[in-house]
Amino acid sequence: MLRVQVIHGPNLNMLGLREPKVYGTQTLASIEEMLVCEAETLGVVLDSFQSNSEGALVDCIQAAFGERDGILINPGAYTHTSVAMRDAIAAVGLPTVEVHLSNIHKREAFRHHSYIAAVAVGQICGFGADSYRLGLYALVQHLKSL
Repeated sequence: MLRVQVIHGPNLNMLGLREPKVYGTQTLASIEEMLVCEAETLGVVLDSFQSNSEGALVDCIQAAFGERDGILINPGAYTHTSVAMRDAIAAVGLPTVEVHLSNIHKREAFRHHSYIAAVAVGQICGFGADSYRLGLYALVQHLKSL
């Protein structure tokens, strides 16, 4: 059975309250419920983690080495700033799919660059909570093709 580490970055614990016109009204708990249902359908075990701390997120990425088959990550604002998270993903060498609720390429110019994209299998953004579901599906298909 495939094991996927789901990682939620800063401020995602505020989903449902935080800028609903940008991020929607679903909570992180409801997104995780949807992912668990999707994972059961795909025959995948999920482990989820959320932190507002860059160091804790790096620790989670590193802890996935040898324990998980892939990573599904919404790095939040660290997408655009964290070389440390990029390097951690590169170091563990696990297939990683980057997801975002909003379309980062249609937003402020500083959000257009992702440090994570260069070390990810792919990036899915702009589909709200469905970005996670689509990202999980894409990651599982990729893992099965290895």
